[in-house]
Amino acid sequence: MRLIASLILRRLLTLVPLMLGIILFIFVVLALSPNSAAIAALGDHATTAQISAFNHAHGLDRPLLVRYVTYLGDLLHGDMGTTYALNKPISQIISSALPITLQLTALGVVGALVVALALGMVGALYRNRWPDQLTRVVSIAGIAMPSFWLAILLIQRLSAVGGGPFPSGRYVAPSTSLHGWFMSMVLPAIALGVPVGCALARVVRTSMVEELDKDYVRTAIGAGLPPQVVIGRNVLRNAMVTPLTALGLQIGYLIGGAVIIEAIFSLPGMGTQIMSAVTQNDAGLARGVVIVIALGFIVVNFLVDVLYLVINPRLRGGH
Repeated sequence: MRLIASLILRRLLTLVPLMLGIILFIFVVLALSPNSAAIAALGDHATTAQISAFNHAHGLDRPLLVRYVTYLGDLLHGDMGTTYALNKPISQIISSALPITLQLTALGVVGALVVALALGMVGALYRNRWPDQLTRVVSIAGIAMPSFWLAILLIQRLSAVGGGPFPSGRYVAPSTSLHGWFMSMVLPAIALGVPVGCALARVVRTSMVEELDKDYVRTAIGAGLPPQVVIGRNVLRNAMVTPLTALGLQIGYLIGGAVIIEAIFSLPGMGTQIMSAVTQNDAGLARGVVIVIALGFIVVNFLVDVLYLVINPRLRGGH
């Protein structure tokens, strides 16, 4: 247990410079953007004097390093600035949009895991037979299918537009109606999770095939243990190490895909805020949203690494 805690602490210490580097990169890229916050706030007809006064009032005429240090200090206190276009605190906008994106991403992960386990296990247990060939075709088709195209197809076939039971595009908060929330999130989660699940299915199949070929499986089954017990208790757990690592890398795809899916289904999440920032030329809002998404991606991958350490006794023993 002490060894696991030491490994986790070591990973935590590497997160700090990584997060600072990402914040610096995002800040510099957007600070050097030709888009003007003064134009976004004052309009295209603002005079040079008005622009200069605006930049001075908001500290935009100070050196880049000074602005970065100031922004970093404010960020540590939860202050991400104010949108110049809407004149609203960015942290307030993100606090209302982030839970929706997290809900969609979490449901997308669940959907991806269900698809990956179903296709991967069937392919491994019936390898080189027709169920394996069928799951292979389904997986390739799912990987080749863009999430936005699948989203449009689901709206046409399963939403109220096509006579289906699901809404075509609106968000219902779970505090308002749990059933309404679930119905509003099903189609977006399917569109987000199916391509990732199909990609992970091949990883699950390969890992399970490698585990099924090991001596302990044949020994346990030969000793009289039911195959389903051996597969459920040992094979599946050991085979999940590699797919979990792959899933951590796919979280970035899920978050990025959520941006498009939210726009298609009119979900007021982080993706909607990014599009709003782009259309309104609001670099401050775009910076805040991108930083939160990037830091969230780092945290999720850290949690996956921790889970990887917990379920992989060989890795713990190797250290």
